[in-house]
Amino acid sequence: MNILTNLLSQTVSSPSPKKRRGIEIKSPREIEIMREAAKIVATVLKEISQTIAPGMTTADLDAYAEKRIREMGATPSFKGYHGFPGSICSSINNEVVHGIPSPKKVIRTGDVVKIDTGAYYEGFHGDSCITIAVGEVTPAAAKLIRVAEEALYQGIAQVKAGNYLMDIAGAIQDCVEANGFKVVEDFTGHGVGRNLHEEPSVFNFRTREMPNVKLRAGMTLAIEPIVNAGSKFTRILADRWTAVTVDNSLSAQFEHTVLVTEDGYEILTDRDKV
Repeated sequence: MNILTNLLSQTVSSPSPKKRRGIEIKSPREIEIMREAAKIVATVLKEISQTIAPGMTTADLDAYAEKRIREMGATPSFKGYHGFPGSICSSINNEVVHGIPSPKKVIRTGDVVKIDTGAYYEGFHGDSCITIAVGEVTPAAAKLIRVAEEALYQGIAQVKAGNYLMDIAGAIQDCVEANGFKVVEDFTGHGVGRNLHEEPSVFNFRTREMPNVKLRAGMTLAIEPIVNAGSKFTRILADRWTAVTVDNSLSAQFEHTVLVTEDGYEILTDRDKV
């Protein structure tokens, strides 16, 4: 899973994870609810991308995200999840994932900022992440962001009933490596629905270590390539949450909640539709 697999288990506050039920096929009613949860997430991320500016702190963005999620009738999925203190994960530059929002983290021109958030609405979660170039970034940083987003859509293009998880993984890996970057292997995508993290794990690289699940219509997946400019390896900071690159290189991440359909897919967290 792309969160907490290497962290100590802590008391979980509401919304609490439900008992695992294996890979779930969502009903039409459940899909409609997930569309609403995902729309909330997409709206918040779009608004953050339009308002982020040098001088703001990641705590400012966290407060904004929580306010907007609640205004739209949902609960922040991340806040209290295994003790996580924020409504967003905010990871800057060499921070890979799970950065904790802080009033001490000031955003500066040239930063590469990852914002990951989720909304819990009427019993179901939506989950998405964007990477934002703050002001003018270096050409290398701009390419990294572009390739990470392109890799996400290359993976999504493989989604349809009858295809397999490794079709997604292979497309993502090939896109990333063809551009000279590395796929982070320590964290993966996941199913999403009643729980923020459900089966199956959605890898971003080819592997024989996990079942190559056949996709079925009604599955909902959080597909999220995480791409490093240098080494693929990460380490966890003393806060037990923030993962950073071992070589201080930049990292970028994009994520969508995607519905598998009989003939393709639907991007539930599509920011162009809000």
